[in-house]
Amino acid sequence: MTIPGRLRASTADGGGREAVASPRPKVSRRVLLRVASVACGVQFGWALQLSLLTPYVQELGIPHQWASLVWLCGPLSGLIVQPLVGHMSDRCASSFGRRRPFIIAGAFSISVAVLLIGYSADIGRMLGDPGGGETRYGAIAVYLIGFWLLDVGNNTTQGPCRALLADLTGKDHRRTRVANAYFSLFMALGNILGYATGSYSGWFSVFPFNVTSACGISCANLKSAFLLDVVLLIITTSISVISAKEIPLSSINRAIDSVGDTQIQSNDTHEAFLWELIGACRYLPLPVWMVLIVTALTWIGWFPFILFDTDWMGREIYKGDPNGGQMYQDGVRMGATGLLLNSIVLGCTSIVLERLCRKFGAGLTWGVSNIIMFFCFLAMLIVSSLAKNLDYGPSGLPPNGLVIASLVIFTILGAPLSITYTIPYATVSARIEPLGLGQGLAMGILNLAIVTPQMIVSVGSGPLDQLFGGGNSPAFAVGAVAAFVSGLVAIVGLPRSSITGRRGQRSLNT
Repeated sequence: MTIPGRLRASTADGGGREAVASPRPKVSRRVLLRVASVACGVQFGWALQLSLLTPYVQELGIPHQWASLVWLCGPLSGLIVQPLVGHMSDRCASSFGRRRPFIIAGAFSISVAVLLIGYSADIGRMLGDPGGGETRYGAIAVYLIGFWLLDVGNNTTQGPCRALLADLTGKDHRRTRVANAYFSLFMALGNILGYATGSYSGWFSVFPFNVTSACGISCANLKSAFLLDVVLLIITTSISVISAKEIPLSSINRAIDSVGDTQIQSNDTHEAFLWELIGACRYLPLPVWMVLIVTALTWIGWFPFILFDTDWMGREIYKGDPNGGQMYQDGVRMGATGLLLNSIVLGCTSIVLERLCRKFGAGLTWGVSNIIMFFCFLAMLIVSSLAKNLDYGPSGLPPNGLVIASLVIFTILGAPLSITYTIPYATVSARIEPLGLGQGLAMGILNLAIVTPQMIVSVGSGPLDQLFGGGNSPAFAVGAVAAFVSGLVAIVGLPRSSITGRRGQRSLNT
């Protein structure tokens, strides 16, 4: 239940006027900025997760064809944990507030998770793991526990933080857009800092105590990066929860009881559980189904890239071995640099995206961006083929032109990624509103269209790559086809005014 900005009595007072409780004081933009800052700490760890952990898990001994299965925890936690946390935070009666206990719990989970991941090799050695290049089963077990706990913590923190911003802005849609813009700004900043940290190879010299007999230089760099994540997360979480002034749910209930027979006007949007989401699908009109289809196809295109971007750079461009050798680590760091550039373009695109959609329409903008994504994935396949047939010479380093081409592809992909993060949410929100199903339910239905293809890709991409030689090209080929089809469906099936509701053009930042 969202904190109501005003309680209106259904009966009149003695003067014939409507009895109205005092409105909630408007929260300043400075406070909203501080509350949203936790997104920077969370996204910093997420950026490290995306850029470093697929290569690292292969160093521990999990074969490439099974590495993608580790990422099943992301969509599964999004499917289960996110609705559950949303449901519980709506009804939390803690004196500390409804959202802040979950934000703190999620941040604590993330901190424990990244420490487990970073120190998994050392813990595994204490559990009896062998040295050398053998599979380290103890380290893998600790890593998997940490990895799953990390995704649970991410979902536990980000959902209540967004809900807290909605609580603080109430029915003021303009301030809600500002709060969401602040949240996106800190996400972009966390991405940039995280990818920059992941691309730096000298953290082991800054924190030399992280180099141990079980954890070499690349492992020590990863461990040090996650230690920095814990520090940043503690700082941003503290700023966020101290700045927010929540009204406990028990106080709201007492206010409602004191007014009497009261009609609450609020922006309350409860998270729906899986069975509610599936049941609501039968009420969806064709335009909403088209959005969900395009979203699902788009994520079939994106998820292979998210899983294997830095692994592709280290394995196929630098021709390194995940189980040893400096070339692979150099490639992973170069891939993290590409993701840093990707995040910069993503942030710049977000600034002009609403203007593009007003001029060309959301359907055309989304479709063209997915066609661009198709050409980028096609270019990755071409670059992989060139690298495979080139002789790097005595140095073993890839030609500069090949590396630059790879970085350009990573950079360009930031524009369609920004659109993927924005247009589906605004489009579904506008189309669901006239149906009266509620925005919480709308976001839950859209989440189904996102996590379902992610689970399919997580299960199938590794074995598919292994079937065709062990590289990443087969998964990228499937992603390219899905991106092309989704682009055509978006251009043909989504009307120009697909983000326009009954009240006119809606902001894409909502």
